[in-house]
Amino acid sequence: MALTGRAALIAALGALLVGLLPGWTGLLAVEVPLLLAILYDLLRAAPVRKLRFTRTGDTSVRLGERASVSLVVTNPSSRTLRARVRDAWPPSSWRAGEGHTASRHRLTLAPGESARLTTTLHPGRRGDRHAHRVTVRSHGPLGLAARQGGHHVPWTVRVLPAFESRKHLPARLARLRELDGRTSILTRGEGTEFDSLREYVPGDDTRSIDWRATARQSTVAVRTWRPERDRHVLVVLDTGRTSAGRVGDAPRLDAAMDATLLLTALASRAGDRVDLLAYDRHTRASVRGRTAHDVLPAFVEAMAPVEPALVESDARGMTATALRLARRRSLIVLLTGLETSAVEEGLLPVLPLLTQRHTVVLGAIADPRIEEMAQARGTVEGVYEAAAATRTRAERRSTADRLRRHGVLVVDATPDSLAPALADTYLALKAAGRL
Repeated sequence: MALTGRAALIAALGALLVGLLPGWTGLLAVEVPLLLAILYDLLRAAPVRKLRFTRTGDTSVRLGERASVSLVVTNPSSRTLRARVRDAWPPSSWRAGEGHTASRHRLTLAPGESARLTTTLHPGRRGDRHAHRVTVRSHGPLGLAARQGGHHVPWTVRVLPAFESRKHLPARLARLRELDGRTSILTRGEGTEFDSLREYVPGDDTRSIDWRATARQSTVAVRTWRPERDRHVLVVLDTGRTSAGRVGDAPRLDAAMDATLLLTALASRAGDRVDLLAYDRHTRASVRGRTAHDVLPAFVEAMAPVEPALVESDARGMTATALRLARRRSLIVLLTGLETSAVEEGLLPVLPLLTQRHTVVLGAIADPRIEEMAQARGTVEGVYEAAAATRTRAERRSTADRLRRHGVLVVDATPDSLAPALADTYLALKAAGRL
């Protein structure tokens, strides 16, 4: 049961009458009629427990977009339902300040009728959002009291990664097409694949002349090459504690996922096979053996519920799992932190196991705030911030240099530039025939 503000107002006005008629006479003259009115309201209010609920609507939405979930309410009782309904979801289902109004609805429903209430979600974080209880407050005809109860009506909306780096894909695909059409002199390298024969033109590398084909025709024929296809790319997401650090408004893991999606879209268009491994101390997500058509949706679905774990990643276990997934020579893209202690104690001892057989690219997310702090001057606090930022940058450069000496290609970039930088590195390896 719940009393409304109207009942409280009538009780307050009744207190004035009690003051005019002191004693039990005034008290009974006010309280008894009010109590009877409240009981009448409760008796005439539609029962809450008998209401029936069903849900329809969106089951997935990209981060930053809106999703609509409908709640169909059926009133099987013989009384009119005058209710306020709260469709409760986790606070992260809306932006700040939106949840209070978006989750509450007013409803008047005649006996035997149904109505549809639509709740619009605007999630601010990735992952699964589960509906909480539906709370109904059924008011009586006088508006003095209400019956209240809750129903569990399950529904899940999966919030997918935003893939904001999609805007960089057309430019990289254009470069990929240009790479496919280059002559042998520009794409000649280890592991390049023969594509076709064409007529010799001045300026072509004489080493590309196909003498057997030339002997069978009246013109000189040269071989053309294309970048390797059907190569294996394994993207490894480190979901340990370093991925939980927030850069701007999002954790580092979200920026790593965005870079993963751009690289996956590009590599699948290039004819390569892309697999995914998300790991900290055990496998959080894994995608293997998908075709070019469904690899990107599979990556999105697999990464959506993955959250950073506040534990130190097991670099040895991660390496062993990656080697099991990459049986033959592959490009392994490791998205992790570049913190000195984590790299020296975890990654460096096991790195030779990867580099002796595979091409390894390490992608790390740099904090743009560090660059801002490095430029700070004019105050004592600013000087200290600049000194701390300069030391941090020096440590990251030193760590990156140590990784490069072990044969690792290091891409250290801010969240906005990591995805295109990683895609450019992939294209450069593709052009050089190093996959």
